[in-house]
Amino acid sequence: MNLIVMLPANNEEETISEVIKTIPRKIDGIDNVKILVMNDGSTDGTVEVAKNAGADLVVTSKERRGLAQTFKSGLYTALEMNADIIVNIDADNQYDAGEIPELIQPIMRNEADIVLGSRFGGHIEYMPPKNKIGNRIATSITNLLSGLHISDAQTGYRAFSREAALRLSILSKYTYTQETIIQAAQKKLKIVEIPIIFRRRTHGKSRLISGLFDYAKNSGMTILTTYLNYKPLKTFAVMGGIIMLAGFLLGLRVLYNYLVTGQVSPYLPSAILTAILLIVGFQTIMIGLFAEMVKSNRELTEDILTKLRKEKKET
Repeated sequence: MNLIVMLPANNEEETISEVIKTIPRKIDGIDNVKILVMNDGSTDGTVEVAKNAGADLVVTSKERRGLAQTFKSGLYTALEMNADIIVNIDADNQYDAGEIPELIQPIMRNEADIVLGSRFGGHIEYMPPKNKIGNRIATSITNLLSGLHISDAQTGYRAFSREAALRLSILSKYTYTQETIIQAAQKKLKIVEIPIIFRRRTHGKSRLISGLFDYAKNSGMTILTTYLNYKPLKTFAVMGGIIMLAGFLLGLRVLYNYLVTGQVSPYLPSAILTAILLIVGFQTIMIGLFAEMVKSNRELTEDILTKLRKEKKET
């Protein structure tokens, strides 16, 4: 069984060596452990430090692509390296690489497809208040939309079975964290959490949560678009239904006046607004039906891609 440990990195020369050196190379039940560094346009010595520390493969993007696309490329690269299990860990040394054997155990026991290392379920040495608030809010929204009950949707310490990695399709340009969870829930992949240690960051600062407003905006858009991709009809039907209900309730006053007086003119603006709301609500529902058809085509494409990826390993 092959384990690939993937480290997305952007200007982490101060910490990446320590992370690589503490990754266990011998784990019971694992035949080979290889370290994959996904260098996302670093301008410092990250690449050289990673190679000297013992990384088996460093894949470099000359321009910074962002965390989501770097993770996506890393996932596919790990699959090409014949990974049976893929562990993603940040290169900033806030996660304890020594916990990898515990992280992958649920997958090895066939109890999970994805394992999340929960900071809030474990021990947090330090986390800035804005990060903690952002993580809590995003986790609550992710739980609401996915129907899951997890404690840490933002964790960057995760393990994926080969099957899970094959079936995930990363579309976001910002972060993969919420998207993979919502996708996994829709695809009936089993997710479990284990408690982990989260250490104080000693070098640099978070590049994902530079500001609470920007984080909320970007994460919110990622969560919304991901949910729309998998539940378009439900989303647009609810929106359209609310708009039509508002139009219907507003129209009751117009209808009552017409039945009593035979006139509409005193409430002409309300009558016009009623018509607009009913039309817009109906059109919104129709958009949902169209989006549902697009979703069916996308799911078919995803199934074909998953099959092709599986066949690529067999050949």
